[in-house]
Amino acid sequence: MTASKKGPGVVERITAGLRAQIESGQFPPGSKLPSLSEIQASEGIASQTAREVVRALEREGLAVTRQGKGSFVTPFLGKITRDGTGRYQPDARSEGGARGAFEAELNRLGLAFDKVRSTVEIGRARPPRDVAAALGLHHASNALRRHRLMWASRDPQDPDTGFVVQIATSWFPLDIVGGTRIEEHDTGPGGSKSRLSELGHAQRGIRETIEVRFPDADETAALNIPEDRPVYELTHHAMDAEGRVVEVAQHVMPVTTWRFSYTWELDAG
Repeated sequence: MTASKKGPGVVERITAGLRAQIESGQFPPGSKLPSLSEIQASEGIASQTAREVVRALEREGLAVTRQGKGSFVTPFLGKITRDGTGRYQPDARSEGGARGAFEAELNRLGLAFDKVRSTVEIGRARPPRDVAAALGLHHASNALRRHRLMWASRDPQDPDTGFVVQIATSWFPLDIVGGTRIEEHDTGPGGSKSRLSELGHAQRGIRETIEVRFPDADETAALNIPEDRPVYELTHHAMDAEGRVVEVAQHVMPVTTWRFSYTWELDAG
């Protein structure tokens, strides 16, 4: 019978040891971690304590558990930097033929936008009241909705290198985008921002708000993260030269995967 060694600091000590092995490359990205029974036997702890160790690694974004297969080091140990200042510049969002800023950001890290497993739902629907108000629509009006579950990968041919990085839902006014390429799955080089520019509604101003919260059940399942790992909720409003809001987007992103970067130029004085 295995002894239960759940004294103060036991979980923290074992977690720290595995974390060090991951960071040193002994367990490289994508590799299989010791099983619960192996951790239990090697450390002389109870099975529940072993589960707490793995859960701690999951909360830190260092491990992912696959049903029936065990726990693995997450395929990507760094963070994706979202350049909130420069990412929407035309050259940045179409760099290397990217279909938007997100794909360009991944490319710079040596990652690929996994288009096979990423999903896009496109349709006309009634937006939430706050989104309708921002777009200047009656609360019962429809708008174009693009809902995306976005995957990244080190190698799109190897499913074990893929991971979900964000849920993104964008809303556009139909009088601008109805019947255009923005209603298609592939919006073309530069993404929807470039298509809006071609339609005479280039985005000239952006307002973003960021909150940190815990994910709901659907988000937990979609992002494949524990329910107690926080996420960023970033709400994006984009305005054209006339000040009209032409896109409202909500991004839900694990805090262990993303960081934000902003740069401002200030007046002297």
